[in-house]
Amino acid sequence: MLVACRMANIQVKDVPAELHRRLRSCARRRGTTIRDVVMDAIRRELEHERFLRRLAEREEVDLGVSAAELLVAERAERGFEN
Repeated sequence: MLVACRMANIQVKDVPAELHRRLRSCARRRGTTIRDVVMDAIRRELEHERFLRRLAEREEVDLGVSAAELLVAERAERGFEN
């Protein structure tokens, strides 16, 4: 059985000329369309939002040491000055 998938449309008005130029240039470099570049950006943004939401829901873990202390120790081990 085939199920028809209805697609929605999104229209973005008043896109600054510089942003449009950059989108067009990006699409050319990728060998694709502006639509595909925008769709990829939307997907990435939604996945990033989902990741942040899931991260916020996780329980906090106490490592017994602060992140700042870990960074200082790692930098010292690698020979960087603080």
